[in-house]
Amino acid sequence: MLHMIPALLLFLLPLAYSPGPGNMFFAANGARFGFRATIPANIGYHLATFLVTAAIGFGLLAALERFPQAFIALKLAGALYVLWIAWGLIRAGVVKEGHAARPAGFVDGIVLLLLNPKAYVIIALMFTQFLPASDGGRILTVILIATVFTLNNLMAFTAWTLVGDRLAACFRSPQGARRLNVVFGATLAGVAIWMALA
Repeated sequence: MLHMIPALLLFLLPLAYSPGPGNMFFAANGARFGFRATIPANIGYHLATFLVTAAIGFGLLAALERFPQAFIALKLAGALYVLWIAWGLIRAGVVKEGHAARPAGFVDGIVLLLLNPKAYVIIALMFTQFLPASDGGRILTVILIATVFTLNNLMAFTAWTLVGDRLAACFRSPQGARRLNVVFGATLAGVAIWMALA
């Protein structure tokens, strides 16, 4: 069972580290609020990642396949949620000083995972490739795959968050911060449109 881990990591490498809703979300929050402020959202996202991955491995995917409308609704809800986050970032660059922006929290991380269609597609692909057809040891294999997937995502998001945090150091002036917020907001809006149309 452990012999599959290197192949699984190679499979996940381009998927986890490429720009997507989660990576852009954490890069933007890292840029806006710093690395430490993203920790609650990161914990929420990855706790939800493990639970959803395990649930799909144990059969939730079969239920989604019976109701394709649910997946379409999830995809559109996810796109709207990311668009809402993008709008908040863009507005953060122009609101008055009296309006205090707040970093994403634990629940925001959970909601982002639940409404992230890219995550569901990756999880489905991962299980079709790495879950054996026989039932022997399937429970442990699902738990192993969910654990590797979650930890790999955590490393990818940490890297993107640190990039955002370091990038923000170059834009500490109010005008620079506004520009950075608009850039990240526009990037997230692009991701939201891609999510809705993909």
